[in-house]
Amino acid sequence: MTVNPAADAQNLTFVPGVGVKDCTEQPGGWGTPNTLFDYIWKGDISQATYPPDACPPRYHSKAQIDTLQVNTLLTSPTITGTGGSPCTITGVASGNKLLASFDIPHVKEKGKRIRHIITEGPEAGIYVRGKVVESSVIELPEYWDGLVDPDTITVTLTQIGHSQDLIVESIEGCKTILLKSGVGASINCHYEVWAARWLDPMDHDQKLQVVYDGESPDDYPGGNENFLVGGWDYDQRNTQWEEKE
Repeated sequence: MTVNPAADAQNLTFVPGVGVKDCTEQPGGWGTPNTLFDYIWKGDISQATYPPDACPPRYHSKAQIDTLQVNTLLTSPTITGTGGSPCTITGVASGNKLLASFDIPHVKEKGKRIRHIITEGPEAGIYVRGKVVESSVIELPEYWDGLVDPDTITVTLTQIGHSQDLIVESIEGCKTILLKSGVGASINCHYEVWAARWLDPMDHDQKLQVVYDGESPDDYPGGNENFLVGGWDYDQRNTQWEEKE
């Protein structure tokens, strides 16, 4: 095995090379992109001192991690979609809270962008919407059965064209919703159906604690194993309404 003297001084060893070298400078790193979903490798040697006969270096263009902690303000990481247009996910300051949002290019007007704030509420809400024409049945997605709490299903109907006196006749589990017209009219309407997901489909007793005692998200009852916590600025832990000493 051949090693570089500088590297040997650091007690580093390398896999023998295979006669192929690629040390091209790359944005965000150097070497050949590693596209496998794997744990991020923590390098400890520079390109200048990398042994010329070692295996080609790799940097991660895809990665997975168990836990992510950001200790500085996350402002504008950019995600490029399949179409090549950048979609920026960022935080928008509102009082002492960061609101989750997405920011994308305007689809028709060059030089303009669109920013929306992500909806929030005291439940893990999920919805479907659509249109019913000359039918009295709304078919719910098959994956809803077991995923959502059937007791939380709500239905909003918007009649089209004429008054139909629309009524939700029954909700059959998480499978179908039966409608009827109080005046016997042919049903033609838009619908929107909301439900709350089980926090743990295997444990229906687990409920979201909307308000809890604590000084930080670490104090959430039961821990944060099943949550990705946003809106928490680790540089400014005091709330704006806290009394000044």
